[in-house]
Amino acid sequence: MKRLVSLVVLILAISLGLGLTARHLQKVEGVTGAGNNVLNLYNWGDYIDPALITKFERETGYHVSYQTFDSNESMFTKIKQGGTSYDLTVPSEYMVQRMKADHLLKRLDPKRIKGMNDVAPQFKNLAFDPHNQYSVPYFWGTLGIVYNDKYVKPGEITTWNDLWRPQYKDSVMLVDSSRDILGMALIAQGHSVNTHNQAELNAAEAKLNLLTPNVKAVLDDEIMMYMEQNEAPLAVTYSGNAAEMISNNEHLHYVIPSEGTNLWIDSLVIPKTAKHLKAAYAFINFMNRPENAKQNALYVGYSTANQAAEQLLPASIRNDQQFYPSAQVLKKTQVYQDLGVRETGVYNDLFLQFKMFRK
Repeated sequence: MKRLVSLVVLILAISLGLGLTARHLQKVEGVTGAGNNVLNLYNWGDYIDPALITKFERETGYHVSYQTFDSNESMFTKIKQGGTSYDLTVPSEYMVQRMKADHLLKRLDPKRIKGMNDVAPQFKNLAFDPHNQYSVPYFWGTLGIVYNDKYVKPGEITTWNDLWRPQYKDSVMLVDSSRDILGMALIAQGHSVNTHNQAELNAAEAKLNLLTPNVKAVLDDEIMMYMEQNEAPLAVTYSGNAAEMISNNEHLHYVIPSEGTNLWIDSLVIPKTAKHLKAAYAFINFMNRPENAKQNALYVGYSTANQAAEQLLPASIRNDQQFYPSAQVLKKTQVYQDLGVRETGVYNDLFLQFKMFRK
């Protein structure tokens, strides 16, 4: 009898635990929800202030079901496969272009969107989405170089080509991204980050191979931890990651190389299979409000595309040329375009060959 009672108690405990876990996942991982009062949001990890989600839910009555992805490609694949009806997601510029081409996005109704006048002109009407028919700018940033002044003197690093100096042997960490690292080499050689020219791409790979003695590691987000702990002098990474590192280590600084760099823009889009359009537009309008965009920028650390929100930021942030560079610097930036499946494979293969060459 005791065994039977114990078994019943055990089963009840497991059932209760599973129930609690399911509810926890719905709130944190965002199991997609049904019903008219739900917004299914598919976003990068830690890419919105949770307090804003709570505020949106309280203001509107919608429940936000939140899921995350770790790359544009994984997000694209899941949406293209179908089976999950997301109402909003946050692709980067080249992926907006690709999703448009694959008919995976709904055209936005400008009459239902508020706050577009607050979005800075330099982030609107770009080649990947003319007239912003499908996308609303969310965050933007650059690719650049973080250096530690304990090992590198201010002013020593001003260009991409500086990373190839022999004095930086085993000193450089690279973000694990074929598009960004090949792009770095292409810009260093005066070429477009969107080139289809095989000779230029082969030259970029050859240049990267020459960088091999200086490369300490090729990593993802772990770069942040290593730089914050003074484990490396230099890193090639994104401006938002750099901002977080700098806030945790006063010896770190961010440089946008003088040859130019990639300007990336992440945007809110509505997938073709979205079922809660009213909620999706409500969220876009909520995030376009300057006070909300400001709060989000302070939490995430990336640069807001909302110029009204930028003016609300502390002067120490909005005047920081590392993360809000001048128009002159922005003129030298390049925006990624969708390369197509074949050419994307070429970039990936060349980057893989570079990583294998290191070994």
